[in-house]
Amino acid sequence: MMWLSASWIVWPSTYAMAHPPPMSSSASRHSGPSIADRQAFWTRHPTAVARDLIGWEVFVNGVGGRIVETEAYHHEDPASHSYAGPTARNRVMFGPPEHLYVYRSYGIHWCMNFVSGEAGEGSAVLIRALEPTAGLSIMTERRGLTEPRGLCSGPGKLCQALGVTREHDGARLDHAPFELRPGRAAGVIVGPRIGITKAAEKPWRFGEAGSRFVSRPFPHQA
Repeated sequence: MMWLSASWIVWPSTYAMAHPPPMSSSASRHSGPSIADRQAFWTRHPTAVARDLIGWEVFVNGVGGRIVETEAYHHEDPASHSYAGPTARNRVMFGPPEHLYVYRSYGIHWCMNFVSGEAGEGSAVLIRALEPTAGLSIMTERRGLTEPRGLCSGPGKLCQALGVTREHDGARLDHAPFELRPGRAAGVIVGPRIGITKAAEKPWRFGEAGSRFVSRPFPHQA
């Protein structure tokens, strides 16, 4: 298990180097890594999963893009919804990995998380920002704006753009309407998480180095 101690660093994905993505980008949603490889990816500590998801692509009914920003949440983390144990709201976090945990933030915005770790652990990765690549006209209609950078530059924004709601809570990420495609980032930058008051010092926010689609600049980029 890897624990991060630096405030912000840049590194390539070690999992991606050891497990390169499929060569063909036209493969079906059920092709690609084996079940064993997928399980090995998702059952790790959420910081490892969050880091390695940078550069992957996620689509909902064909609408989506590249993941450029994530945050990790662990059951021993005071900022995590799972810290106090299972509830009706967070029960999906304690289920099997590779499922979607959706919650409403401040009663306004939906936020989507990819469950990670072993079943019963209560860990997840918040998807904070995407670089839109598919279905931009649909995103524009849903978001009411045309600037690509603003379509998915925040967890609530990307859920609105992709049409993700509470109805998707508990959905499997390897089944329709979701599609995940492994990918790579040239570099991953690390910093403290955003909008929390507990465990705010943990460097558990990850982004693609140089991306203009992240929700907020990382400290050394400001």
